[in-house]
Amino acid sequence: MFDLLVPAFVILFAVVFLVFLPSLTLGLVIIGERQVGVVVKKFSTKQSKLPAGQLLALNGEPGYQADTLAPGWYLGYWPWMYSVQKVPVVVIQQGEIGLVVAADGQSIQSENMLARMVDSDNFQNARKFLMNGGQKGRQVGILTAGTYRINTALFTIITTNNAAQHDMSPDNLRVYSIEPDKVGIVTTLDGRPISEGEIAGLYLDGHDNFQNAQAFINNGGQRGLQEQILLSGSWNLNPWFVRVEQVAMTEIPIGYVGVVISFIGKAHQDVSGTDFKHGDLVNVGHKGVWATPLYPGKHPINTRVMRVELVPTTNIVLNWAQRTEEHNYDSRLSSITVRSRDGFGFDLDVAQVIHVGALDAPKVISRVGSVQNLVDHVLQPIVGNYFRNAAQASTVLDFLSARSERQAEAAEHIGRAIQAYDVQALDTLIGNINPPAALMQTLTDRKIAEEQRKTYEVQQEAQTQRQELVRETALADIQQEMVKAERGVSISDLHSQSQIKQATGEAESIRLRAQGEAEAIRAKGAAQADAYHAGAEAMGSQGFTAVQLMQIIGERNVRIIPDITVSGGAGGNGGGTGSMVEALLGVILRNELAQKAAPVNGHNGTPATETKE
Repeated sequence: MFDLLVPAFVILFAVVFLVFLPSLTLGLVIIGERQVGVVVKKFSTKQSKLPAGQLLALNGEPGYQADTLAPGWYLGYWPWMYSVQKVPVVVIQQGEIGLVVAADGQSIQSENMLARMVDSDNFQNARKFLMNGGQKGRQVGILTAGTYRINTALFTIITTNNAAQHDMSPDNLRVYSIEPDKVGIVTTLDGRPISEGEIAGLYLDGHDNFQNAQAFINNGGQRGLQEQILLSGSWNLNPWFVRVEQVAMTEIPIGYVGVVISFIGKAHQDVSGTDFKHGDLVNVGHKGVWATPLYPGKHPINTRVMRVELVPTTNIVLNWAQRTEEHNYDSRLSSITVRSRDGFGFDLDVAQVIHVGALDAPKVISRVGSVQNLVDHVLQPIVGNYFRNAAQASTVLDFLSARSERQAEAAEHIGRAIQAYDVQALDTLIGNINPPAALMQTLTDRKIAEEQRKTYEVQQEAQTQRQELVRETALADIQQEMVKAERGVSISDLHSQSQIKQATGEAESIRLRAQGEAEAIRAKGAAQADAYHAGAEAMGSQGFTAVQLMQIIGERNVRIIPDITVSGGAGGNGGGTGSMVEALLGVILRNELAQKAAPVNGHNGTPATETKE
């Protein structure tokens, strides 16, 4: 057993000797890749000491040394002179920050709460930190995500892993996030005091939204509530330097504008002009009532230093009655109690419609402060006093009967009155009027009697119109007959004239025809006379006569033996030329008599039947 322990002991001694021999003889120190060598010097040959109050040595004094050892091999750090502490590097995870506390350095000024930031390579160079005037205590600078080689003898780094050991919440060591549709209202814990008369620090550029605290302080930043806000996003903020309160963005609904009343900003400078004498308006960014309103939408407004007064741009109906509109501006209004000239008191319901223009809204707010003040302190006395004065000028019944006139007069009067407040009166409407019951009964009876009278007048007028209708109907019927008669006379006259003209035409035709026939007969007779005369001269009168008679007998188919025998002559026996002529003349004479007697006996133009003698 002893034989086995001796070789093991020898081997262990050899290993220890080989490991510690370089350290003992050469002062070898090996620093790993993720390590930092913090050096402590045990004594110095110069017999120098650290100044009072100083923790780290800058000139080789005994104690913690400002310089650290980076990864690698180092000689000369003998154990009897130096003690090298190998500490892990500091790792700040993504989404987190690291706070720094310095154990050495100058004292912080009394007016500051945090140590100023100096060039020290993000606290990785302790020598530079101390040489550049770094201050002990809580540092205004922070470490963001990354890996750092920190001299832990000088700096204490607070992360989420060790936050509880330093009485802090791990949430304070995380990157600060502003939620969407919200703004961050900032309060700084370091800087110059806020100027007298101000409630917050004025807007300041150049500090990267409070992420560079030293730049904020160097540029004259003031501690306390800040005018500037943080918008939605993630920010590397030092919780020892700023505190952030998240509030919702200011939303202006449709149908409204927002008038901004700023309690902080640039010096007050009125831009309302000389005509507006009842308030002041300023440009955006100045202290006072902004002349430019906020239109519908979401706006990043610091509600701790500004107030936004909503002003409806739609028509506002205000009721002096029991009912209240949804906007609730008229919740304090009630029916107007008035007294008439004859001493009766009664209640009156009134509705007033107003409108405030978007560009006039800042003037209204500058003058009265709010829409509710406009209703309570302007409209209520104007409307109430008008109707009280109007009621005293008339009796109750006259007021009731002249309601429409009162309403028109009220609209005109109130419109002029509130126009001075940059408010437009659209209409004034009188609602229920509640006079005493006895007067109402009187008015009702009067109205019924008046309506009855009107009814009788209408009935009488209807009867009169009915009589007039009957009369007009009879006249119309007679007129129709007269028209028919006149038309008949006219037609008869036209027929008569037509017949007269026709008869005149026929007479003229007959006359002309007769005249022509006469002329023709006359010409024919003259021609025949001439022919007879010439024939008689040639053949002798009796011979020509006989020839003519024979021609006539042939043309007319005259019977040679007549029905009537005419006797006579010289011989008395019917012989000779004279007897023949006489016989022919008798036949012609009979035919002529028959033609003349035919129309008389027949009555219709048909010849009568011949009778023999």
